[in-house]
Amino acid sequence: MKLRDIYRKAIETGMENDPRGRDIVLKDLERRKKDFDELKPDEKGFFDQESLQNPYSDSRILYGTGDEEIKNILVGIDIEVGEILLADSLRSKGRGVDLLLSHHPEGRAYANLYTVMQMQSDILNKFGVPINIAEGLMDERIKEVERKLMPVNHTRAVDAARLLGIPFLCLHTPSDNMVTSYLQRLFDEKKPYLVDDVLCILKGIPEYKEAGFNGVGPKIILGLKNRKAGKIFVDMTGGTEGAKEIFESLAASGVSTIVAMHLSEDHRKEAEKNHLNVVIAGHISSDSLGLNLLLDKITRGSSLEILECSGFKRFSRPNEG
Repeated sequence: MKLRDIYRKAIETGMENDPRGRDIVLKDLERRKKDFDELKPDEKGFFDQESLQNPYSDSRILYGTGDEEIKNILVGIDIEVGEILLADSLRSKGRGVDLLLSHHPEGRAYANLYTVMQMQSDILNKFGVPINIAEGLMDERIKEVERKLMPVNHTRAVDAARLLGIPFLCLHTPSDNMVTSYLQRLFDEKKPYLVDDVLCILKGIPEYKEAGFNGVGPKIILGLKNRKAGKIFVDMTGGTEGAKEIFESLAASGVSTIVAMHLSEDHRKEAEKNHLNVVIAGHISSDSLGLNLLLDKITRGSSLEILECSGFKRFSRPNEG
């Protein structure tokens, strides 16, 4: 497959599985096109025109023309300078590595990570939080994340890939959309009665089972096993953690249990104040699940070889979807 085809297929799959719904995603793209058309000519040169087709600013071809023919992909949760040197070493030993695929963003995709957080408002609204409250709380959190990203040296890994001539792709929100939609459908269908039932469902999934063997399996961090699970909210997409003040609105909207990749201590304290059950599925294992679901779609009908590194473990589901 050509790099461009892998990228386009991943973005399209991410849009199909966006928890906001495809209609809202398309409206977002329409709004961006309108914003672009209204810019002055000298401002258009700084506009990320790729965002007119790809709604996820944290997912980009970081290095490469898109015309490269890809047969072997080195896939990792993080692809940084060390993993790029690993790829170069593998190549020198005769092992094919045509593409570096990272889940977490690098380069411009990392610098613009904060912009995808806007999607969290629409997701919260679908769970009953009034849109004005969701947007109001998210606005300040988005600005906070933007400020934290400003001083970061974003281009280190991209520079290394460029110097070694290895194409580089990152797929963040499309992958997170996959795991969020997959787990939300699973819980909606199985309707776990107790919080312990939520835990048992997660532990039956290969990625989380593997994490358990490594000592980082799913865990209840708020609530008790025998508490009723109630309405479950899977919170795993939209860049990074949202506003900690949102837990009061989620509880008021009827959510009883949150299933998340990870949760900061400040967020945990706010969730505890609002008597929410919180199950941490696991960060790297959830990222692996999302990537695996995405790769199943991308590689279907092809002979792409996947090499695992940086916390990623390949589990395929050829009979699903």
